[in-house]
Amino acid sequence: MDKKMVSIKINGGTYNVPENLNLLEACRMSGFEIPTLCYYKDLCEEGSCGVCVVEVAKEKTLKRACITQVYEGMEIHTNTQKVRETRKMVVELLLANHPKDCLSCDKSDSCDLLKISYDLGIKEGKLEKTRRHDLPLDLTSPSFKRDLNKCILCRRCVNACDIIQSVNVIEVANRGIDTQISTFMNKGIGESFCINCGQCVLVCPTGALTEVSEIEGVWKALSDPNKVVLVEAAPAVRVAIGEEFGMPPGSLVTGKMAAALRRLNFNMIFDTQFTADLTIMEEGFELIGRIKKSLDPANKVSLPMITSCSPGWIKFIEHFFPKTLDHLSSCKSPQQMFGAVAKTYYAEKMGIDPRNIVVVSIMPCVAKKYEADRPEMNSAFHHWQHKLNLTEKDNFMDVDFVLTTREAARMIKEAGIDFVNLKDEKFDEPLGVSTGAATIFGASGGVMEAALRTAYEVLAEVPLPKIDFEDLRGLTGIKTADVQVPVKALNTTLTLKIAIANTLGNARVLLEQVEAGTSPYHFIEIMTCPGGCIGGGGQPYPTNTEVRLERIKATYCEDRGLPIRKSHENPAVKAIYADYFKEPNGELAHHLLHTHYTDRDFMEISKKK
Repeated sequence: MDKKMVSIKINGGTYNVPENLNLLEACRMSGFEIPTLCYYKDLCEEGSCGVCVVEVAKEKTLKRACITQVYEGMEIHTNTQKVRETRKMVVELLLANHPKDCLSCDKSDSCDLLKISYDLGIKEGKLEKTRRHDLPLDLTSPSFKRDLNKCILCRRCVNACDIIQSVNVIEVANRGIDTQISTFMNKGIGESFCINCGQCVLVCPTGALTEVSEIEGVWKALSDPNKVVLVEAAPAVRVAIGEEFGMPPGSLVTGKMAAALRRLNFNMIFDTQFTADLTIMEEGFELIGRIKKSLDPANKVSLPMITSCSPGWIKFIEHFFPKTLDHLSSCKSPQQMFGAVAKTYYAEKMGIDPRNIVVVSIMPCVAKKYEADRPEMNSAFHHWQHKLNLTEKDNFMDVDFVLTTREAARMIKEAGIDFVNLKDEKFDEPLGVSTGAATIFGASGGVMEAALRTAYEVLAEVPLPKIDFEDLRGLTGIKTADVQVPVKALNTTLTLKIAIANTLGNARVLLEQVEAGTSPYHFIEIMTCPGGCIGGGGQPYPTNTEVRLERIKATYCEDRGLPIRKSHENPAVKAIYADYFKEPNGELAHHLLHTHYTDRDFMEISKKK
């Protein structure tokens, strides 16, 4: 159905725009960019900052463009003296309480406040500070830090935590000049129910929220001649990191990324996609085992089984739905599988002391920093403990450092590497070999599709008639499908009921069904961030709907172009099972590639205390 259009005037010109549009979007559509600090399309439309004012001729007044709707015959002026002076005053009021540490701020190269100040010609603040006290840094989270002195009260973070994720750990507290963004009881964010997804970081217009940087630790490891430093890069990084170097959103730069990492002097350039394929083998066979067992009514089986590779999602279910933890796949994420494999299988294969191996992962996600720090993520240490007579003082984690896409780009820039003009290079073997199924892990629906490519062929014992599951793709909040799978061993056809949740707000809907015992599904994929990992909290700024769609397009483009598109056909995965794990879900695989979860329910914790 065509949208009804209205005719409006902007700065003397006539433009036709859809009705029910706000002035800000109408002006953008017509080629006039209006500055704003609080507005974020489909997320934050509260008009709290006041920077986006325009003059409406008929009403002879200034209006906040983000919360004012267009109407037929409306006449707007976006650049009058009154408008410019008002915008400058609003920004100067913000700057009066804002730290002047732009040179050292982690977000100086992408700060909306800095850009708007420059665009408005504001070179120095003229107003006195009104905030009574400087607020302490919040460093309680392993994933990101909060500097409320740089907060401009735009409420984007509050809405991201509420609308996108339904977590609600941050809120607006107090009134007047004492207003601030706070947590329950004003505790540190790391002491709250925060799931570390970083969507608040992604939408913050200033340096109030930034990732905990591990760049210096990586540089130190790279300069240590006694260390063997391995790097792994996630599927979603290769479709986004090019944006940090001025390339269009969704530029596929897999080969350039490998070349740049090699020039940073990592000893080996590996690929998280190798362990994404490994995850499919473990998770796929786990699902097959549960389904086969469920066919006998006498067996009690936890179905649906739910994917477990998104660490924000894992913390979410641990906090809010702990009674459903047995529905989670016990598989570690590809990041953590890689660390365990690198410090066991690869260490043995190459004759390297695992204590000298440093694993660096490059992720689109700040929650991966939290995940790598979870106490149970040290299975390689336990594997070697008796063999090398290690004590607890020798304890090491499977993954040592986690860099976001943004951090990796900063290192490449710091090293003076001309990323855009690099020639493509390949990942190293054996932990750099992957398939198209692993590539699509980064997009919502990708883990499900990759698992189905393997599960179908294992159960049916014939090739898939069609490898692409297009209905599982896209940004829809909840996607469902019935997949007919012939089970040759049982001479029957199974109707596999699946669901995919895109963001935790949508996951909550499916989890409530699981908790109530009314879920009709066999298998559920849940991704924490909008669009999946391609929209993760560690991705380049900006990450909006249009950018997400371009990254998703590039993801499936790489999948189509790879010679092998099914995880179970990866020759390096076949080799690791033949040489090391013997079989999926076997004893050694469970020791190194699987994990357990924690009941973090607030009421239960209170009762224990």
